[in-house]
Amino acid sequence: MRIPPFYKNVSLQRFFAGMVIGGFISWCVFLFMFGVWQERYSTEIKNQKSTIHNLEKDKEIWQQEFSELNKKAEEKLTIQGIVVKINSKDKDKYNIKPFNALEMEDAIKEDLRTIVAKDMELVYKSRALLKKSIENKVVESDQKRYKFKVSELIIYTTVYVELSVTFAD
Repeated sequence: MRIPPFYKNVSLQRFFAGMVIGGFISWCVFLFMFGVWQERYSTEIKNQKSTIHNLEKDKEIWQQEFSELNKKAEEKLTIQGIVVKINSKDKDKYNIKPFNALEMEDAIKEDLRTIVAKDMELVYKSRALLKKSIENKVVESDQKRYKFKVSELIIYTTVYVELSVTFAD
């Protein structure tokens, strides 16, 4: 058996040479395109990383500033409103009509109006004085005199006062 002499066939030699040269050229084109894409994507990733890093730094700065501002704002909270309620058991016990109870609550609110728009810390420090001023107040309603005792006092942006009622005489 003999191998046919293909090396002498010029057309076959051109075909193989064309395949080798075409493979080499396509490999060079592939490497060039891949290199360009890789370079583009690596610069894009680098830019995104630097952007993310800068944004994280900015976020930390903003969070620190906002936390400081929140602390300052909490320190400077002011009283916005006053809610006064008379204990419903005392209303029933002393037969206080709803209209008269509302008048009594308004009278106490009127005394406490001075603390509206004041600093919450100042009001908290003077809570004993608030209690005493409420407890020393005598309100006349339906020819009866009533005295109050503070059963609950909550101080926040709205001051909530719950009162117990007794006869003053």
